[in-house]
Amino acid sequence: MAVSGGLAVVLSAAAVLLPSPYVIESPGPTFNTIGEVNGQPLIRVEGRETFPPEGELDLTTVFVSGGPNGQVNVLDTFRAWANPNENVLPEQLVYPEGTTSSQVEEQNAVAMTSSQESAIAAALSHENIDFTEELSVAGLAEDSASEGALQKGDVLRSIDGKPIENIQTLRATLGDADGAPADLSIVRDGAELDVSVLPKESDEGDFQLGILLASTFDFPFEVTIQLDNVGGPSAGTMFALGIIDSLTEGDLTGGRHFAGTGTIDSVGAIGPIGGIAQKLVGARSGGAEFFLAPAENCDEVVDNIPDGLTVVKVETIDDAVEAVEMLGSGADPAGLPAC
Repeated sequence: MAVSGGLAVVLSAAAVLLPSPYVIESPGPTFNTIGEVNGQPLIRVEGRETFPPEGELDLTTVFVSGGPNGQVNVLDTFRAWANPNENVLPEQLVYPEGTTSSQVEEQNAVAMTSSQESAIAAALSHENIDFTEELSVAGLAEDSASEGALQKGDVLRSIDGKPIENIQTLRATLGDADGAPADLSIVRDGAELDVSVLPKESDEGDFQLGILLASTFDFPFEVTIQLDNVGGPSAGTMFALGIIDSLTEGDLTGGRHFAGTGTIDSVGAIGPIGGIAQKLVGARSGGAEFFLAPAENCDEVVDNIPDGLTVVKVETIDDAVEAVEMLGSGADPAGLPAC
């Protein structure tokens, strides 16, 4: 009996240390986009007058363990389940089977670079500073309306006779056409072509070409964002705010401590992200008073707001700037949209 009991203990101990097919999301560190990292400005603008900002505009992060990042064990998973500040997800819901750590790093790096460029564009658009944006086809969605008409690498020049200046031009023209064929002028391998695509209606009721887009920008001055070991697209909103604060005379934050998250496109539309419950905790732990949350994440924000943190709902960069200016000047948060 003693030997059997000892063996059972050993086997039980070994079982909790076995790899677990789960991923754990935990609150990660925050970074002040108008501050410094390792003694260097996180955002540096060259070729344009800037103004020293005050206060804090923190981007928030989520630390992800498990899966390609190194499997967690059963004990880690049980601990995370018991911790209200962590989230446990099946690995297959987060990473496709066979995904490697190098692929995750590459995808995150590409998403971060794209996010930074879109943030610069959104900030310059807000400041009414001219720049150019060229849209090209990065790929086709499954069962795409553009199959056979468009292909990867095509540069989009115009739609229904209107020059395509940015993604907003494309969306607005497709919306106005209400499902009618879209006549596109493109450049493929250096040659100009005209093609026609019949858009498909999405589940949301808008009409889409079924293409993935890539943007190439030409900015009138240089903006460098220095941040290592952080990937993904979710810092776009806070990057844009940091750039706007640097380009704008006066103090946007009023010396207050803000944090936030959200993807952003070149025209300033703020999109949803993952792990917002953990980002709320990370923001408050970092000392933030206010948190800017994408409107589409509001369902996840409710019931997950830490004590002492005020959350403001934002849909565009204009919303975010207005909220920071109002709260920085001492306005009552009750006058701003909340989740």
